Order: sequence, then structure tokens, then C-alpha cells
Amino acid sequence: MTPPIKVDVWSDIACPWCFIGKRKFELGAAESGIPVEVEYHSYELAPDTPVDFEGSEEDYLASRGYPAAQVPQMLARVTGIAESVGLHYDYDALKHTNTVKAHQIIHLAKAKGRQLEMTERLLAAYFEQGRHLGRDEELADLAAEVGLDRDEALAVLATDVYLEDVRADQAMAQQLGIQGVPFFVFDGQYGVSGAQEAATFADVLRQVSEKRDEAGS
Repeated sequence: MTPPIKVDVWSDIACPWCFIGKRKFELGAAESGIPVEVEYHSYELAPDTPVDFEGSEEDYLASRGYPAAQVPQMLARVTGIAESVGLHYDYDALKHTNTVKAHQIIHLAKAKGRQLEMTERLLAAYFEQGRHLGRDEELADLAAEVGLDRDEALAVLATDVYLEDVRADQAMAQQLGIQGVPFFVFDGQYGVSGAQEAATFADVLRQVSEKRDEAGS
């Protein structure tokens, strides 16, 4: 039996296109019918973001240089695209924060075989439920929801056990020349940037599968 296609995904919890891209990739994989093995890797879009950002998402984007008058329209567009794949973004409730702790929890989940569930849970908590993902207690609660030990999650966050793993993911992204997320690497050699349409992901998977067949024939 042919092994599944390995898909490495660089992503950030605070990236709206990463959640949209995750859902579109899942739809594309289902459409292709080709088995995949997905692994998420840490990427911080704005590592200098404070844990407790004072202000709304509109304030945050304006502070990053986006024209304040255009920000509401930008957020409305993203929200509409998210809705098209069944996601319900709530920018009024969203709490912008530093994501390095959230990435550490994802690495803990990876060690326990729960990485995909944890990534999904954190993205939903951030974009749809207004949870504060910069706080240890909140992250530990969410970790417990996917079956991890809450006390272990708190201990991991208090001691930065997985911080080196986060940094290793980021160093790999730099080596690969990744400058934005989501970024998908198929079979360790084919890169796809951005939240592409489901059909595009399905086509890529078919092409990678065909190249495998050709190489094996």
C-alpha cells in the first residue's frame, strides 16, 4: 500500500488565512481521495506582539501600518471568505496576543499524538470564540479539552520546555525561504504558498501522487 503523502504546514494561530487555508486544504484532500499525513510547524508572524495587546483588531492592524480607513473592509472580506468554508470569525471578540505559548502547546500535543486536534482547537478558540491564547491558564484549559493533561500543560508553559522546538521550526522556515503563512510543503519538495482553493490542493496532491508513481515505475 502506498504511504500517505507527507504535508508539512507552517502556520500561525493568529493568521486568519491559516485557518481558512487549513479548511481548504482538508476539503482538497478529501476531494482528491489521496491519503495524507499532516504535520504543523510553528511560525510567528509578529513575535514582538505583546501578550496583552490593548485595543481591537482594527487598532492592531492600524498599528502595523495598514490604512485605518481600509481595515474594516479588509476584515469584512476575510470574514466572508472564512464563512464560505464554514468558519465564523468574530473580530469584535478576538483578543490579539503573542502566539509563542500557543505554539509550545501545539508541540506538546504533537508529542502526545494530538497535534491536529490541538491546532484546530486553538484556531477556533482564537478566531471564533474570543479566547485569550497568550495566557497559560486558558491554553491549559484548551489542552485539556483535546485530552491532554492540564497540569502537564501548565508545567510545560511555565518552563518553556518546547520553546526550542518552536525556534527550530522557525529556523527551518527561514532555510526554506518561507516569508508568509500558511505554507505547505508536499513530500518534502513541492511548496505551495497561501490559502489556495480546495481544487488547487486536490490538483497538487494528484500531481505529487503521479510523480511518485512515475518514480516507482
